[in-house]
Amino acid sequence: MKVDQKGHTTVIRDTQGNVGSFLEKVTNEYGSFKNHNLILDISSDKDVSLDQVLSFLSLSNKHRKAKKSFVIVVNDFDFNEVPDEMIVVPTILEAHDIIEMEEIERDLGF
Repeated sequence: MKVDQKGHTTVIRDTQGNVGSFLEKVTNEYGSFKNHNLILDISSDKDVSLDQVLSFLSLSNKHRKAKKSFVIVVNDFDFNEVPDEMIVVPTILEAHDIIEMEEIERDLGF
């Protein structure tokens, strides 16, 4: 797990290629990330399934309820299968763009 923090956003990358253990590590260390927008990068993992992405749903809901952005980065994935309450994108750049748009919406009171 590699953590990069820039401003109000923290990018957490899975470096071991195991979505389950990555989720466990992020959940255990959530207290140190909860005040930042989060980008979870699992793009290095091979063959990520919908069930694996959905395993982040409760953490995503908890984080978004606290008025912070939560974006997952996955390569080679059918993004249409993801429920509307989750944000999953193919690149880090798109994740940053989403967070920027959500920050503007929050500032405007949406």
